[in-house]
Amino acid sequence: MIFRAPSYNSEIHENSANPNLSSSAQPAFSRVVVTGLGITTALGRGWNENETGFRHGANGFKEVSLFSTQGQRCHIAAEVDLPKELSAYQFGSPDQRWWSRWNQRADRASRLLLLSVREALESSGWNTPESIPIVLATTSGGMSMGERYLETSLRAPQDRVKQAAKVVQYQPQRQALDMAETLGSSGPQWIISNACASGSNAIGMAWEWVRSGKYSKVWTGGYDSLAKMTFAGFDSLQALSPQRCRPLDANRNGLGLGEGSAVLALESLESALHRGANILGEIVGYAACHDTHHLTQPHPEGDAAKLSMTNACQRAGLQAEQIDYVNAHGTGTALNDSAEANAISRWIGQRSKPLLVSSTKSSVGHLLGAAGAVEAVVTLMALKGQWAPPTGSLENPDPLCHSFSTPNQACDADLEYALSNSFGFGGANATLIMRRWKGDAQS
Repeated sequence: MIFRAPSYNSEIHENSANPNLSSSAQPAFSRVVVTGLGITTALGRGWNENETGFRHGANGFKEVSLFSTQGQRCHIAAEVDLPKELSAYQFGSPDQRWWSRWNQRADRASRLLLLSVREALESSGWNTPESIPIVLATTSGGMSMGERYLETSLRAPQDRVKQAAKVVQYQPQRQALDMAETLGSSGPQWIISNACASGSNAIGMAWEWVRSGKYSKVWTGGYDSLAKMTFAGFDSLQALSPQRCRPLDANRNGLGLGEGSAVLALESLESALHRGANILGEIVGYAACHDTHHLTQPHPEGDAAKLSMTNACQRAGLQAEQIDYVNAHGTGTALNDSAEANAISRWIGQRSKPLLVSSTKSSVGHLLGAAGAVEAVVTLMALKGQWAPPTGSLENPDPLCHSFSTPNQACDADLEYALSNSFGFGGANATLIMRRWKGDAQS
């Protein structure tokens, strides 16, 4: 099922279960914690490689090797170094024949997703198979397989060999089905495609379900692979930077594309404590809203972005003053970064302590449908490790960033709450708020 995420307007008056509230003010919601995660980006595969890379603002951009960029302005992207095959033993699967067939037919997006699935499954300690719901986000899905289908059809129209398999893999639900088959899960599946806010919307939907008690566990995340049509489309709009992108920089000149995936295991606090799970962090707030300013351009003052952050704080029972770090959407385009800087400045108002703001897209590029999920994982890493991800390519901060701090190199930080923004074409805006887990119930 492809689902467009709901909007939350300024009339929200609910709060998530938050330890800062008195017991009499607590609504009847479950607290939602993250008990497993997996991440795959151009910086590496898994928590350790990505934590090292993001902490130091590493550069994941390189020359595109997946397709020809001849005749285009941009020739670089944050491309993932993928293994040629994924083996059954890595997933604890006894069905060697299924894996052999899968390796022959699987597209790049499925491979990216399943690498993160494997890590999330191992870290969560969840039993498999279980009928746990899956909520995923993507924008291009298996587009690279669709491109292969078209190329074969144009090159040799009479060649029908394996074309049917390419058509099946191109369908947007294929990656979710591969994930479910790998996990042995028969639970319901949802796919959210809501432009570049998709990843945060998917996590937000999963959070809503666990929080409300509909499910005690939900798999969620996002994935997208580089595709020639997507790359050429952004390049034709002159939205891509020929060099490493420079979010929040006064001299920024466009975004950089990347690919990757992130998968999170969301669970009610009660369930996690009951089974003695290793808790990696807590999600305490989420909000989404849409503006109608322009098909591709945000409102110059960031009105909807400000509303999204305000509503997420309201649902978390927090004030802007309590947020220590913001993982900005920060694409590196002139209009997005200025609108977001305006929105953040208006949202925080007068603060007694500095707010840290950075964009990790400087390291791995814009992952489109996967961006919100990957950036949520990086934010959880920062909370757990007590460091602020730098904007590694930042040299000359935009004057609009004057009201907050923009680190451009590794730095330790005292972080309790962090916020992650995701904004997309069509006026989609989504915000997640996460809390550091200190090793107890924090009641």
